[in-house]
Order: sequence, then structure tokens, then C-alpha cells
Amino acid sequence: MLRILKINPMRHSIFLSLITTLLLPLLPSCKGGNGSVFSESANKSVELSYARNLKLDEFDGFIRATVRNPWDTTKTLHTYLLVPDSADRPSDLPEGTVVRVPLKNALIYSTVHQSLIGELGAREAIGGICDAQYIHNPELLQLIADGKVADCGSSYTPNMERIIQLNPDAILLSPYENSGNYGKLGQMGIPLVECADYMEGSPLGRTEWMKFYGILFGTEARANEMFDNIEKEYKRLTALTDTVSYRPKVMIDRLYGNSWYVPSANSTMGRFIKDAGGSNPFDGAGDAGSIGMSGEQVLHEAGNADIWILRYGQATDKTLHELASDSPIYGQFKPLKDGKVYGCNTQKINYYEQTPFHPHWVLKDFISIIHPEISDPEYRNRYFTPLKP
Repeated sequence: MLRILKINPMRHSIFLSLITTLLLPLLPSCKGGNGSVFSESANKSVELSYARNLKLDEFDGFIRATVRNPWDTTKTLHTYLLVPDSADRPSDLPEGTVVRVPLKNALIYSTVHQSLIGELGAREAIGGICDAQYIHNPELLQLIADGKVADCGSSYTPNMERIIQLNPDAILLSPYENSGNYGKLGQMGIPLVECADYMEGSPLGRTEWMKFYGILFGTEARANEMFDNIEKEYKRLTALTDTVSYRPKVMIDRLYGNSWYVPSANSTMGRFIKDAGGSNPFDGAGDAGSIGMSGEQVLHEAGNADIWILRYGQATDKTLHELASDSPIYGQFKPLKDGKVYGCNTQKINYYEQTPFHPHWVLKDFISIIHPEISDPEYRNRYFTPLKP
């Protein structure tokens, strides 16, 4: 015969309370699954004076790098927890992608970052690259030819088989708006470091990201020293134009298809124009970055510009005559009529690899073009030179 036990509700409550009290300290914490709760109060911020899309916070045993979403600044694009590989993993890590540093076998998508990593003295940590056809550095090209650095194909359609074989400890790539989880790449369990430095609105803002890359590759002291020297030189050059009374109007680049991307005031190129003592016809065109316009719109706003500075890539250097024949609208611009056009042939000159983290070199060129009267008379432009007739 089944006997039904009657349990006193009061005693049952006391019993459960006692069991909970005894067992609760033994249960793992949901936060980190290791019994510890992360404390925000333990951190201090790494000083960043110019970068707006990056925040670095130091904690005991790791550094948290927070990348702001450049396309929606109210959100975070990614959070990284940089943990030294020589130490045990901290027991109280917050949410984020754990990256063991320094990196020793990284896959680098961008030629810009490949070049910087080499300058930081960590080229041996580059295990694989994408877009090898755009690399100019002879040392890195030789490493690729010798099979010591894996060529993983195009950054748009990377060779997944080679990436699997490489088994990198991290992949550095440039994000884009609504890039999502990167498909198969995001399913491999390899940390994806989203290099959003190119979305900064000032030259020194992008350059300051080298402090983050210095931490990633164990060359923090070298990165800090490089940045301090570049900042000092950039500010010295900017001071040369602080008191100029005449600011020539400067237009940038040219049509690509049906669009001409002009720099807003809060863009890297817009800042170069201002800091070099020029005026930008499109200061009021938008909040940040480049704005696409038709050729007719650009002609209306900048047809009377004093100087035209453009970047192009082709086998032979562009001439004024060739530029005029590229589009019927170009001949209507005053600087082309006056022969005040300065170009950089990026197929011959290593512009895109070097300049993102050496903005003082671009600024020096711009000052020599816009204000030759205050430029060093011995200086010879590194990137931009007058187009010949």
C-alpha cells in the first residue's frame, strides 16, 4: 500500500533555504563560468587623443579593446580581450572575443596593415596575406615567393583551403557597413580583428590605431614611439599654416564612373586640406567621410578652385592633355586651365601602403603645393607632383 508523506510547508521552506545556502558558493557563476564576477572598477584607460572609434582599457591580466561601430556610433562593432599568451586565462573575463597576444601567425588582409606590422618589427608574425598583387615591399614579396608567407588569394574571395592549412591565431580585416559574421570565415573559430581605423575622421585618428596593433603584435613600445614622433612632426607642420591669411581653394580626385567622391570637413582628406592651409569647397557637404556627387555638382561648387590634387593608377604618368580628354567636364575646371594639377600615380608610387600611418608625409606634400612660400625649399614631394602638359 502506497503511503503519502505529508511535508510541513514551513519545514520544507527552511530545508530548501539551508540547501541553497550551502550549495550556492559551489555553483559556477554564469558570468565567465568560473565562479568570478567581472568588475568594471578595476580598469584604467589607455590614453587615445585622436582615435574616436577605438577605446583601450587595462585590467589585471588583459586589455579590453572596444571598437565603436563607425556607421552607428551608438553601438559597438566588436570587443576584444587581449590576453598575454604567457599567462593563464583570467578567471573573470567579461564578454568579448579573446585574442592571445602577441600574435605569432596572423592572416593579414590589407596591404596597409602588412606594411605597418613590418615597420613595427613584427613581420615574422605575418603567416598569410591577401591581395598580394598590391604589395610593394620587396622583403614581404620574397617571403611569399619562398612560401614562408601563405598567399591566401583575394580579400573579397579568400582561399579557404589555404586559410584552414595556415590555421592563423587571428585574421585582421577591414570591416564594412553591415558586414555581418563574414560567412564561412566567421564560422572557423578564429578571432576576426575588425580594423576600422580607415573610418576615422582625421589623419592622426587613424594613425593612433597603431597603438592597438602594437599591443596585438607585442611591439607596444615601438608603436607608441612611432606615434609620438609622427604626431610631433604633424603638429610642427600644421603650425606653419596657422597664421596664413590666404587659403587657396583645393579640389580632390576625379570622377569614378558617374560619381565624384569629395571630402567633407570631417574626413581625412578634408583635414589635410585645412591643416595645409587650404580651403575645401565641400566643407559643408556632409558630416564625415566622402560624399558622392555628379560631375556637374562638383563643377558648380569647385569649378573656380585654385588647385587640383588627384590620385590615379596607370602604367604611364597622366598628363594635363590626357586628363582633359578623360571627360568633357574636366576642361571647364580652372586649375586644369591654369596647369595647377598635381597627381600621384599609385601604380608606381607606394601611396596606399604608406600614407595611412604616415600622414605627415602627405601633409608635407600638400603644404609644398598649397603654400610653397613657407615650405622647405629643399623638399621634393614624395607623392604628388605637377602633371606635365
